[in-house]
Amino acid sequence: MKIILNQDVYNLGEEGDVCDVARGYARNYLVPKKLAVVFNNATKAQFESRKTIIEDKKDFKRKEAMSLKERLEDISLIVKMSAGESGKLFGAVTSATIADALAREGVEVERKKIEVPSHHIKMVGTYQIKVRLYEQESAELKVVIDSDRKQAEKPAEAPKAAAKQEPVKAEETEETETPQQEA
Repeated sequence: MKIILNQDVYNLGEEGDVCDVARGYARNYLVPKKLAVVFNNATKAQFESRKTIIEDKKDFKRKEAMSLKERLEDISLIVKMSAGESGKLFGAVTSATIADALAREGVEVERKKIEVPSHHIKMVGTYQIKVRLYEQESAELKVVIDSDRKQAEKPAEAPKAAAKQEPVKAEETEETETPQQEA
């Protein structure tokens, strides 16, 4: 069944595109949700009159994608996760984790557009993540997965060192108190 898309539909097309889809998909999903209309001479003429507006929207999306590409390639994203001594994570870094970290940096990207190698990362290290943008454009994002355990060990070592120093100070105070008690 031929349809014309009213708006962008993931994995199908963009606004104004003529697509051939299964009848059930068109009748049960696309048309009731007003994502598409049935292709005929009247709807074709309607979209022909809106062609310049649709092209302007596409140009805007291309420019926006190029600026987002520049921002993503300049960012070196650091993600802190709990990891063991060998560097294996106690969880996994997924596209949702990276989308949340990007949102904290002020960059909004849908998690569907982030392609993590093998769908998740389970080791500490530096990775190149592909982010799909508009049309065939994509950006490479540098992500550093780091263990938050390193920071936890440093404060734990400081009290141990202080505990080792305290008995020495206690012995010194006992020696100074002992002569005072004899006098």
